Amino acid sequence: MGLTVDTFWRDNRHRLKLRLVAGEKGLRRKIVTKELHRPGLALAGFFDLFTYDRVQVLGNSEILYLKKHDAAEKRRIFEKFFRFQIPCLIITSRSRPPKELVGMADEKGVPIFRTPLVTTELVHLLSDYLDDRFAPSTTVHGTLVDVYGTGILFTGQSGIGKSEIALDLVERGHRLVSDDVVTITRKAEGVLIGSGSEMLKHFMEIRGIGIINVQRIFGIRAIRLHKRVETEVELEEYRDDLDYERIGLDEQYREILGVKIPLIKLPIFPGKNITVIAEVIALNLHLKVYGFDPAKEFNRRLLEGMRARRQIKDYLLHDFE
Repeated sequence: MGLTVDTFWRDNRHRLKLRLVAGEKGLRRKIVTKELHRPGLALAGFFDLFTYDRVQVLGNSEILYLKKHDAAEKRRIFEKFFRFQIPCLIITSRSRPPKELVGMADEKGVPIFRTPLVTTELVHLLSDYLDDRFAPSTTVHGTLVDVYGTGILFTGQSGIGKSEIALDLVERGHRLVSDDVVTITRKAEGVLIGSGSEMLKHFMEIRGIGIINVQRIFGIRAIRLHKRVETEVELEEYRDDLDYERIGLDEQYREILGVKIPLIKLPIFPGKNITVIAEVIALNLHLKVYGFDPAKEFNRRLLEGMRARRQIKDYLLHDFE
């Protein structure tokens, strides 16, 4: 778990304008958390709550504080500071690190980077990167398609027709994200993002034909690199002995990485147009997002009609004229 400082540097060298100034032999150290830390209190000698395992960010305040001390005091501070297994330090705003800090970082093998970015900008960009790298993820056997801007994850037993449905949707102008294996990552609270693997991306297996490349056949308009997963459609063979949802009031959900998304169990049989139904599912979800739930609206009208008929019946029952 985690990533090496070397990987972090290669990924962000140009984006964050990072320059390595010390501790090159420590590039194999591990970053194990997405959190950042500004070690002002630690540099002042308070280590009780020092979260040393995070990337340490030193801004103008920390550098100005260090400049107020003589060389001997700086060495004393850094000796205590580097007793901890710190992954790396980043100095912002073009600040120049004290030579005592550089020397001890080289000795201890703790990488120090400099960047012209101000602290606020660096923290914002770096947090985005670390959030993405440390986001929890899982793989799902299914097919993810962007249908009218809604990410629909088709699941079901192997051979039930997920790929064929996706192919039909692509032919109708919708966009394939991934077939067969979908990697789902929780990017933020309540947000699941699905994508395909580098090896299988935009390839599809059609039984009887073999492997096809959707992008090559249908063009760039037919694919997406990733898409938010907003509902799951579980395909299953129709059975006479099962009761299927007819109204839509009893909603079901699937939990993925702690996030609940709507689950629709869709029975299929020869001749049933699943492609059009998938489009309706996407449009119906749009309606719900905008505050209109057809099932609840139908139920409300039904109840109002029954109430009105009951009032008329009561009125006529007591009409003695």
